[in-house]
Amino acid sequence: MGHETITRVKICCIQDINEGWMAVRQGASAVGLVSEMPSGPGVIPEDRIAAIAAELPPALGVFLLTSRLDVDQIIAQQRRCRVNTIQVCDRLGYDAYPKLRAFLPGVSIVQVVHVIDQSALDEAEAVAPLVDGILLDSGNPNLPEKQLGGTGLVHDWAISRRIVERISRPVFLAGGLRASNVAEAIQAVRPYAVDVCSGVRTDGKLDAVKLGAFFDAVRGVAG
Repeated sequence: MGHETITRVKICCIQDINEGWMAVRQGASAVGLVSEMPSGPGVIPEDRIAAIAAELPPALGVFLLTSRLDVDQIIAQQRRCRVNTIQVCDRLGYDAYPKLRAFLPGVSIVQVVHVIDQSALDEAEAVAPLVDGILLDSGNPNLPEKQLGGTGLVHDWAISRRIVERISRPVFLAGGLRASNVAEAIQAVRPYAVDVCSGVRTDGKLDAVKLGAFFDAVRGVAG
């Protein structure tokens, strides 16, 4: 007898512990805490990230979004913030990942791949064996001022679907998701999880009504 699989949900750009618990109560599997970025919403200071991470339940995926390219700096960030997952939002050299694993045992590594064009498929395939998950987003690290997420833009889901089919790591789908399109996105891509920031916010604050509608839409999709 078959069973339905509910796509997991990560709520990003958490601003304080109240928002964190709001996400948890709705059923979030993970939350994202944004450290210093060259652009985009949701940035909070590291001391607040650490305080939020310390109060959330241990089974929750607590992601630190980092734009750092220096491995030692990423390691130091994790040790200050005490999160259980590092979300690498920019491109690192392949030699960086073994060092992260060696110095951060037990901490998961999720690499962001920005789906600009078909080259994202090769990028995801190359880095997937080195990390615990891939997050597909709609930024552009090639711009003079890098866009590393939080654009609110949808990318080409056909490319994302090919990535899901080709790699053996869990894939998180981000980029312009909201209650009105997340069901379509899940059906098109079949990701392990969906990731949302601006789509569940009003004036920058987590909106309980939008959040509930988003979860209802996700749960409405049969596995």
